[in-house]
Amino acid sequence: MYRPVDLARAHGLSAQAVRNYEQAGVIPPAARTASGYRVYTDDHAGALDAYVALVPGYGYSAAGEIMRSVLRNDLPTALAVLDTAHVRLQSDRETVDRIASAAVVLASSPPAAACPDGPVSVGVLAHRLGVTPATLRKWERAGILAPARSGTARSYSLDDVRDAELAHLLRRGGYLLDRIAAVIEQVHAAGGPGPLTASIEQWRERMTARGRAMLTASARLADYLSFLERTARDACVSSDM
Repeated sequence: MYRPVDLARAHGLSAQAVRNYEQAGVIPPAARTASGYRVYTDDHAGALDAYVALVPGYGYSAAGEIMRSVLRNDLPTALAVLDTAHVRLQSDRETVDRIASAAVVLASSPPAAACPDGPVSVGVLAHRLGVTPATLRKWERAGILAPARSGTARSYSLDDVRDAELAHLLRRGGYLLDRIAAVIEQVHAAGGPGPLTASIEQWRERMTARGRAMLTASARLADYLSFLERTARDACVSSDM
């Protein structure tokens, strides 16, 4: 038997946090003493171990959905949430790899050499990339490009040309337009392809840490599922006696 503070200490939490997790349904409801105090068991301890381990790898929302699914005996839903998170992590890895490749290409072929005389028209840029002006306008609608406008005429700066070259590279790699827009946003946030290259390793380190956290969480969740299975078998044996 455990008090809230007993479970809390094992994870550096407050007793109130444990009560909050119970109210959120990520650990089973506690039994109560005659005087109304909560009493927890190994079942609660195992559930809390699993939930606390899930959060760093999967986030609060997914971790909560996983545990609530497990507690209502809906393992397929819990596994589907796990699978979705792993697919997303793999997609993030592929995104970073493509950004890294794009940064190398852009660094070795700066757009300044392509348009030394300054901004270029939609026709000039389309010819350089081997696409149609309609394609560039479509990229603009998707939030990938934001050229200056004078009436209906578009003017692409050196940065716009860089963005278009990066978009063209990613498009050839099979990226959807919304994903390309997200990559362009990262380039802008980093201050260009040079600073972007310096941040790529940090992204990879964070993804590695998340992958390790997922492994740890999967082990804790597997332990808890095994505990539930043993408890169910023991209950069946006791009822047959």
